[in-house]
Amino acid sequence: MSTDARVEDRLRALAPQVLGALVRRHGQFDACEDAVQEALIAAAAQWPQEGVPDNPRAWLLTVAGRRLTDAWRSDSARRAREDSALAAEPADARVAPGADLELEALDADTSPDEDDTLSLLLHCCHPELSAPSQIALTLRAVGGLTTAEIASAFLVPEATMAQRISRAKARIRATGTVFALGPGHDREERLRTVLHVLYLVFNEGYTASSGQELARTDLTAEAIRLTRAVRGLLPDDGEVEGLLALMLLTDARRAARTAADGSLVPLAEQDRGRWNAQEIAEGVALITDALARAPLGPYQVQAAIAAVHAEAAEASETDWPQIVALYRVLERIAPNPMVTLNHAVAVAMVDGPQAGLALLATLDGALAESHRLVAVRAHLLELAGDEDAARDAYREAARRTTSLPERRHLEGRAAKVV
Repeated sequence: MSTDARVEDRLRALAPQVLGALVRRHGQFDACEDAVQEALIAAAAQWPQEGVPDNPRAWLLTVAGRRLTDAWRSDSARRAREDSALAAEPADARVAPGADLELEALDADTSPDEDDTLSLLLHCCHPELSAPSQIALTLRAVGGLTTAEIASAFLVPEATMAQRISRAKARIRATGTVFALGPGHDREERLRTVLHVLYLVFNEGYTASSGQELARTDLTAEAIRLTRAVRGLLPDDGEVEGLLALMLLTDARRAARTAADGSLVPLAEQDRGRWNAQEIAEGVALITDALARAPLGPYQVQAAIAAVHAEAAEASETDWPQIVALYRVLERIAPNPMVTLNHAVAVAMVDGPQAGLALLATLDGALAESHRLVAVRAHLLELAGDEDAARDAYREAARRTTSLPERRHLEGRAAKVV
């Protein structure tokens, strides 16, 4: 890995920590985010040539803090010029409270063991924001996704997502900051949003919505790390435990998902000897514990499905009837089009491809633009022996996806249909 790539990886990991520390201290999300971006740009320019500082987090905090101070002073000076009544007042007197002490405060608050990423996560899930805005802002600030990637996850235009994120920042600025996940009336709702955000970050990392790489391991690792942190705060919550189990059981397949040339390997064709046994063991233990003691929730059911797959030594040994039963439970407690899409695959494995295709037919409106619906339909048409329709569907799915590995895989499947 090149020096520039190592620096980029380090900055990506540090960015939410630094932003969280500044937001915790100042509560001005927009201004803090701008300052952190400037500090990241400065680091990207300097560190490859001068070397990474001994305490990179402290370096970024200091530089970002100076940018905040400069911005406050500039704003103060501007207001002084515009307001003649304040013309005689020294500019420094109008700096935001504590700004002159910024560097001293930063020096006292740069412990390498302190991580404000979870605080930033809770901040982004401010109760005054709508759920879509909470998720979008968190994916941007904590997950480090681009606006285009977030828009793809939500199936909306990039301009729409940019406006949503901008409005979310403005709303936080207007209503104040809430960091604690306390016992208030919004606790459950806010926790569910936090978990959904982490779920989306993990999914974007596990199968990137666009680009040349199938996966972004930085995002999957961060989602797992943050979910562990939430579980540390809420060890008795079954859904937190279920989500962590789901992530681990899914991530366990990562090494087997791509061939030597980087091409995608479907679940049924993966070398299960390459699956991560340690993650599987931890995931199975977590979901077994959660199901035994906690009220049932959707992440637990999804983790249970992943555990059934993980416990099959070969694809042919998969207990598909049990998976169908679990999907029926999941559709009852948390119905959504993607659940139905996966349910259709399981039904096809038990009752035949025509049964799966019949279930897919109910999704044409909900997932009309999704390449995943077309790809699953292509697979089931191939199983049903309708080669021409399968070939056309694979090609259509390939045209719709923005992920290059998925496109190559789908084009390859189309070429193999005889």
